[in-house]
Amino acid sequence: MQNQSRVVIDAVSPQINGGEFFIKRVVNEIVNVDAHVLVDGHDVIAASVLYKHESQRKWNEVRMQHIENDEWKAAFFVDKQGFYAYKVQGWVDYALNWQHGIERKIDDNQHVKSELLEGITLLEPLLNKASKEEKDFLQSCINDFASEANYNAAVSAAKSQELHQIFVKYPEKHLANESKTFEIYVDRKKARFSTWYEFFPRSASEVEGQHGTFKDCERLLPRVAQMGFDTLYFPPVHPIGEVNRKGKNNTTEAHDGDVGSAWGIGSKHGGHKDLHPQLGSVKDFKHLIKKAKDLNIEIAMDYALQAAPDHPWVTSHPDWFKWRPDGTVQYAENPPKKYQDILPIYWESKDYKNLWKECLDTMLYWIDCGIHVFRVDNPHTKPYYFWNWLISEVKKKYPDVIFLAEAFTKPKVMQRLAKEGYSQSYTYFTWRDNKHELITYMNELTQTEMRDYMQPNFWPNTPDINPFHLQGANESKYLQRYALAATLSSSIGIYGPVFEQMISDAIPGKEEYYMSEKFQLKHYDWFKDNKLTLLISKINAIRHENEALQQTNNIKFCTVENDNLLAFYKWNQNRTNELLIIISLDQYYSQQANVQLPMHELGIHHGQQLRVEDLVTGSSYNWHSEWNFVELHPTLPFHIFKINK
Repeated sequence: MQNQSRVVIDAVSPQINGGEFFIKRVVNEIVNVDAHVLVDGHDVIAASVLYKHESQRKWNEVRMQHIENDEWKAAFFVDKQGFYAYKVQGWVDYALNWQHGIERKIDDNQHVKSELLEGITLLEPLLNKASKEEKDFLQSCINDFASEANYNAAVSAAKSQELHQIFVKYPEKHLANESKTFEIYVDRKKARFSTWYEFFPRSASEVEGQHGTFKDCERLLPRVAQMGFDTLYFPPVHPIGEVNRKGKNNTTEAHDGDVGSAWGIGSKHGGHKDLHPQLGSVKDFKHLIKKAKDLNIEIAMDYALQAAPDHPWVTSHPDWFKWRPDGTVQYAENPPKKYQDILPIYWESKDYKNLWKECLDTMLYWIDCGIHVFRVDNPHTKPYYFWNWLISEVKKKYPDVIFLAEAFTKPKVMQRLAKEGYSQSYTYFTWRDNKHELITYMNELTQTEMRDYMQPNFWPNTPDINPFHLQGANESKYLQRYALAATLSSSIGIYGPVFEQMISDAIPGKEEYYMSEKFQLKHYDWFKDNKLTLLISKINAIRHENEALQQTNNIKFCTVENDNLLAFYKWNQNRTNELLIIISLDQYYSQQANVQLPMHELGIHHGQQLRVEDLVTGSSYNWHSEWNFVELHPTLPFHIFKINK
């Protein structure tokens, strides 16, 4: 490749897979761009970041600053949803190069008449660009540069900061070079900051043993709102298959009255575009969506692409399933789990175009009903390129739609799904329990390129996962796990009321709930209050009031010489909201230690008073040193300190 430009642009960051995938931001977030920009020899060079929204024709420009060792930085804000493009531009700045050179010669007492005449050729092209005031100054410089009698004035003008600023403002980009163009997808804020609550609508009835309805769910909306949740996620609400229906506790034989697994979708009552008849009508569902919206809650649906053996697709589109020689279809498996009540879709079907279209039409149907948040079941068992296509098609028409990938699987698989367009991702937080594991995992999420494309959503529990550390755990452990999730990650969720009521009976030796709600109706005292409901509500309110907790990436772990205490500093992007969080990982005994403040990041010096306010208890303290004593008890195993300088 022939390129006459002498400037080299390398290592542009952020970028994902060399620009194959877009990075992600939300509205009003900042994009920090780094690049290596260098030139042969010793000429002065300059660089800019060019960026524009997809609706704009003209590029915006922000000059980059040289840091050291040919490393350059710049930043810009994204204030609209949709795609942005950005690239780095570099050039030899002959005007600044001239000024730098003449300054050195003048300081060495050299006569620079020839150099001044050369400068005129650099100033004259700027007369057509400059303002009237700038034009007057430039003309004065030109006159002085040309006159031997005005040599001293010319020398002074040549070195002036005023001339330097004009050169910077109106660069001549001769033989400028550009990097390739990269993309950013900017989503609404909820893609970054959300607080999810999950429950089964069929268990919402006030009457024990009676199937719940959407009307019953409406009755529970004020409770969900009062606890501070902004997203209410329902497991599948579609008709449930009767063939191979699962019985209680995941048995393979259902008895009369067994409701089956909500994920065994499809029966004589319909498929993915239909609602379970016992839950209610489409009209009822839309009314629930509206009532939730009135309380600032969005209903999230489960998007599960699989079929019960009696799903209408099985007879109307047999090519969408892989049939064995004996006329049966292998049921779904996710070892060691087996799903005899579910037929996996055959993604290699020759009729894949109609299959993809139906999957898209299904999602668009529910979007038209008012759903803009989807939790996608087992996306890692479907083709990556299908998800890229589906999400792209939806976003073209409905940019507000958010996709949460439920994929507790291999790291690179989870990362690839995020790259393909998923807004949020389930994570390994569910199993990360000790200090080393938590710090290592958070650093992986926030200090690598994953910070630019994977938004984690921390769930302490799910209907599928009853982690060993919660089985038989006491109240302090539940408080600890919620506080960790809610302060480490800006998007979190719990499966309730199981979590806040500390229901943790498990199948021995497995991380599965005994008599799981996945396979039967449950009856709860929905308005039962306890310390957990009180503190969950308090923490959620703190999250909504503090921008530092509405993002995940701005985090620094603090030194605390006690492995049972985790301390970290979080801040918003302009550092107007700064928090110090300290959490005990011991559910049984009090823990104490000295915590080292991140003095440099806080911009304070030793001896400067720092006032910290505990946002949970309301207590305030004055700290005067870098190291400060803390003690946490199992009764309240965390501090959320707001820092006031």
